[in-house]
Amino acid sequence: MADFIVRAGLASWELLLDSAVYILFGILVAGLLKVVLSPAAVARHLGQGRFMSVVKAAFFGVPLPLCSCGVLPAAVSLRKQGANKGATSAFLISTPESGVDSIAITYALLDPIMTLMRPVAAFCSAIMAGFLENIISRPSAETMAPADLSCPIDSCCDGINCDPLEHRRHHSVWEKVVAGFKYALLDVWGDIAVWFFAGLIIAGLITALVPDELLMNWLGGGISSMLIMLVIGIPLYICATASTPVAAALILKGVSPGAALVFLLVGPATNVTSLSVLVGILGKWSTVRYLLVLSLSAITFGLLTDFVYGLSGISARAVVGEAAELIPAGVKLTMTFVLLILSVRPVSFWLRKQLRLEKPVLTFQSGFPDLKPLAPMTKEQKPDKHPSSCGCDH
Repeated sequence: MADFIVRAGLASWELLLDSAVYILFGILVAGLLKVVLSPAAVARHLGQGRFMSVVKAAFFGVPLPLCSCGVLPAAVSLRKQGANKGATSAFLISTPESGVDSIAITYALLDPIMTLMRPVAAFCSAIMAGFLENIISRPSAETMAPADLSCPIDSCCDGINCDPLEHRRHHSVWEKVVAGFKYALLDVWGDIAVWFFAGLIIAGLITALVPDELLMNWLGGGISSMLIMLVIGIPLYICATASTPVAAALILKGVSPGAALVFLLVGPATNVTSLSVLVGILGKWSTVRYLLVLSLSAITFGLLTDFVYGLSGISARAVVGEAAELIPAGVKLTMTFVLLILSVRPVSFWLRKQLRLEKPVLTFQSGFPDLKPLAPMTKEQKPDKHPSSCGCDH
């Protein structure tokens, strides 16, 4: 038992060392995107046109670091601001499947081929789903709600009642950078830190527990392995960043890169909770088409990925994590400790929430006034023995 725990812990630690530098880079870029590319500011582009709106939504969604549940509020906002169903479907697929943080960690833990295939597959899947939705349910002419042009730094103005040139000079470049970094470290990493470490633990357990032959026999390649990954990935809640170390561990155990890509695509894009919300956003049949296109495109790109690896003669197991070897050991160790320090706050907050150490003070209010002791009644105050309920003398 002790040997198993040590092997699992060492495997998780090695993955953390390899990914820390790229995680920090990814979340900082994500913070800058908050200031430069706000979803509310680009919503006005997603309501007009059957096809161009879908392409824009897929393109805007690829770099945003949102998981399958975190993307739902953003998608609702886009929908309310006039985005058609096709654009909303495209955004719901491309955003959780990819992101600057997950692209960076994919390069660190996997290889350049998977780093390229992942966002390309997310973009193409999103376009196919959006096109199909707008072809079947042609978007009607909708009145676009005004986009939120308020200042993304501190909402100092609404962006409407002030001159745009003056608005741009409200904050210095340094203030914008600080605001972006604050958002990255507190919001972006705060949302995914726990899930990332959970992914590392799962990857370590897979490395130490699962025999290579078992996964090679069941998930070594072909459509059957893709279908198994679909069944595993669709109901599972896991973000794009947290799914990457799991995929790396699976590949090292002999799982084909195509099957791992299917997991990387459908795992972050769907889960049982988000599917119920999708029905409310898109409707029942639109959600069915969403799942159908997502599954078919994931299998297609999984088979294409296996074909590319076979054609190039590259073994996915041999090249996994090679990019991380370019970083000096001292830098990796330093960045790992920096990442751990930044993770103390979100992880401790999650633990307190789970253990309910911060219990709210419960107060019960009856809605009635407080009862006070009654003074003895005088003779004049005493009621009659047989009072009349109707006011008459009977």
